[in-house]
Amino acid sequence: MTYESWKFLGKNGEFRLEQPEKSSFLYFPLVNEAGMMSAITPNLHGEMTSSHNTFLMEPVSVMDLHNSKASRNFWVHIEGAGAWSVSGNSAKQNAELFSNGKENSVVEAGFLWHKVIRENAETGLRAETVNFVPVTEDKIELMKVTLTNTGKSVLRLTPTAAVPIYGRSADDLRDHRHVTSLLHRVFTSNHGIEVQPALSFDERGHRVNKVTYSVFGSGAAGEAPVGFFPETEVFAGEGGALDWPEAVVANLEPTVQAGASLEGYEAIGALRFAPIQLEAGQSASYIVAMLITDDRTRPQQIAERYLSAARFDSLLADNQRYWQEKLDTVSFHSGDTEQDLWMKWVTLQPILRRLYGNSFLPYHDYGRGGRGWRDLWQDCLALMVMEPAEVRHLLLNNYAGVRIDGSNATIIGTKPGEFVADRNNIPRVWMDHGAWPLLTTLLYIHQSGDLELLLQPQTYFRDVFVKRCKDRDLNWTPEQGNKLLTKEGKVYEGSILEHILLQNMTTFFHVGKNGNILLEGADWNDGLDLAPNRGESVAFTAFYASNLLELSNLLLALREKKGLASLEVAEEMAVLFDTFTAPVSYDSIADKRALLDRYYDAIVPTVSGVKVKLDLAQAAEDLKRKAEWTIGHLRKNEWIKSQEGYEWFNGYYNDHAERVEGDHPQGVRMTLTGQVFSIMGGVATEEQVGKITAAVDRYLKDERIGYRLNSRFGGIQQDLGRAFGFAFGHKENGAMFSHMTVMYANALYKRGFVKEGFEVLDSIYRLSVDFGKSRMYPGIPEYINEKGRGMYPYLTGSASWLLLTQLTEVFGVKGVYGDLMLEPKLVKPQFDQDGKASVETLFADRMFRIVYSNPEGADFDGYRIKGVTLNGQPAACDLSGNGCLISRSVLEALPKDGVHQLEVLLG
Repeated sequence: MTYESWKFLGKNGEFRLEQPEKSSFLYFPLVNEAGMMSAITPNLHGEMTSSHNTFLMEPVSVMDLHNSKASRNFWVHIEGAGAWSVSGNSAKQNAELFSNGKENSVVEAGFLWHKVIRENAETGLRAETVNFVPVTEDKIELMKVTLTNTGKSVLRLTPTAAVPIYGRSADDLRDHRHVTSLLHRVFTSNHGIEVQPALSFDERGHRVNKVTYSVFGSGAAGEAPVGFFPETEVFAGEGGALDWPEAVVANLEPTVQAGASLEGYEAIGALRFAPIQLEAGQSASYIVAMLITDDRTRPQQIAERYLSAARFDSLLADNQRYWQEKLDTVSFHSGDTEQDLWMKWVTLQPILRRLYGNSFLPYHDYGRGGRGWRDLWQDCLALMVMEPAEVRHLLLNNYAGVRIDGSNATIIGTKPGEFVADRNNIPRVWMDHGAWPLLTTLLYIHQSGDLELLLQPQTYFRDVFVKRCKDRDLNWTPEQGNKLLTKEGKVYEGSILEHILLQNMTTFFHVGKNGNILLEGADWNDGLDLAPNRGESVAFTAFYASNLLELSNLLLALREKKGLASLEVAEEMAVLFDTFTAPVSYDSIADKRALLDRYYDAIVPTVSGVKVKLDLAQAAEDLKRKAEWTIGHLRKNEWIKSQEGYEWFNGYYNDHAERVEGDHPQGVRMTLTGQVFSIMGGVATEEQVGKITAAVDRYLKDERIGYRLNSRFGGIQQDLGRAFGFAFGHKENGAMFSHMTVMYANALYKRGFVKEGFEVLDSIYRLSVDFGKSRMYPGIPEYINEKGRGMYPYLTGSASWLLLTQLTEVFGVKGVYGDLMLEPKLVKPQFDQDGKASVETLFADRMFRIVYSNPEGADFDGYRIKGVTLNGQPAACDLSGNGCLISRSVLEALPKDGVHQLEVLLG
């Protein structure tokens, strides 16, 4: 069977895919800021929810998209031809899927709307179904179905909308499916059906429920349905099913009229509309509104607000405008227009992560909602570009999740300042968590120049777990709250800088037998979770080393730019600055662990609340010494060589304290993660970077699926992690895991290995858009599996890193303490036929269009910046190396409205 790929339509990112039902697992997100989260497939399957406990349609995984019959549907009974589904989701139409068929179908989609067009040549009936979630304050999804007679004969039709109403928590899907249906209270009114369960079912204590799930509908001019089938078993009929329901197939009269109520059965929003007659070329439209509300609605208000074709079209236009304007904050123009449009979808993905978390789409990492600690900081990388106004508040607020021992809460709640120790209440620490906040905060500081953020006070997270979750404080109770207290019982606050220092300095001392930082519960790779005692993450030891060096430079920047001479920290922290308080040997594992234990003992159960002032220059030197020792240690002890002569950095030690990578009887073992942070953080010398790329190409690069996360280790690694129980080439065991692959490209660009970095990014793009294998809509997936299929689309941190890499490294638009640095690393194919490449982006609260002109057609290593103009006038620009620096004061003197043009001549 041959498969057509999706194709872009126009210049705004809309795309079209023919016969979409012939590709499995396709789905599309529909969402708004009010909290409505939907997923929709080409046959209108999917789900609608506002939280783990409030699903309008039943929660689904990707397998359910094809095996469950409980989807949105809109049926037409055609006189003389029988039942027909506008989405193709009927037993008859599914049975004919692989035949040469009587139907043509198309999906068209854009930001953020979804259209299915289906035409039956035999009957001469065409249906166009559009779904979207409007940008209103309601948790609502709207659907418009337009029926058109494309034949020459009159069609007599009876339309019926049918949306199963699950109306409860995902927890009730199996254990209490029937008993929770007994709680359903169903009400009908002129335009539809409401389901309000009497109780929220929870064996820890059942609560009176107010949340209501509704399906309303009308004709184009607001005409109400003529009746309803609110009970699923009556609608389907004895022996029937949702994909071949008796009520439609037999064209039964509605069982219930407006004003009726019933209770105790599975419900469905089945709305029968009056029979119609369509002449040749004539059309008729219907609107269906699906809502989740905090209480019973006022149906007439809903009808006036949403139930007409005119209102639908107006709200759809608002929706398209809203998303287009949001995504226009970053736009790329290169020599590949298709890739530029694809990047628009990548740009959307970090926003989707903010709205969905890692849940509520058919592929999900977390089923219960929320985001993890790491997700929060990495998603902020892109939000600084997309939604910069909110970022300072987000950063400041989320440092409240740091514990005084340097660890942190792992789950972010739905409200500001809401943190949870762990989703499953398992006391554990991911050793990489302390590394990410500094990276994100540094980006913010460089983009904004806002060094003041570092001096802002913030509280610390407190719960029963202490000493990096290795112990419990049995005297602590939830009634004491989740904020760290002093001995006097007052809430303790430390600066954001203090929080960052704690995260990185405590981790520096938390080392294993081989001198690297302990792996604990896992690092970025959650699949490395079986080495909690003696495992070590060399990869993130490199990351922390670069962080310590960045912190040293940051302290010096505070002295230079803010005139600060001293650093104020909790008095207990002074021991961590050992080089000028009580030096320990960094070569001694025992000495480093003993110092950390002294610190832990000083902060449990409370801190004194007393602050001490440390000399800023001395503190910076202390951090620098820690960084330089770590870098030297890694270069000396973790650089390895295979029998074939390839060289790279070892990334891990297992729970037997044995080195993981290198030659092995079952084949060479290598991880991409172990290379990324040594390159990115400057641990690898320039010569070593070249050798690493050769080793990666030899052991990890696969032409079929790109750059693998690891080589084949062979067998289950019970002393390293669950990842190796996964089939090789899937998820964290040897798939092309987009996140680490993009970071690998980012690291290469940072170190000046531009052509190598371009090759990595280009491979991700080519794999993602190869629809014959990837089977996904535009965007970057979490990973590419062994067959080349794109897995877990939309909700992946790799989108933030790809957007950031494209903007700051490829197009070279980045901040330096608030000033604008232009340092392009574009290769020859990325310029268009006129020798130009451009990007539109926000900087200093102003929109800029930055155009790079390469009239000589030079490649990256053949051009330098020769001149810069701003709005047609020569710009004051300090040329340095391959880039130029424009003062923030120059940019802030410009008006905030309009788009300012920066022309950069290369030669």
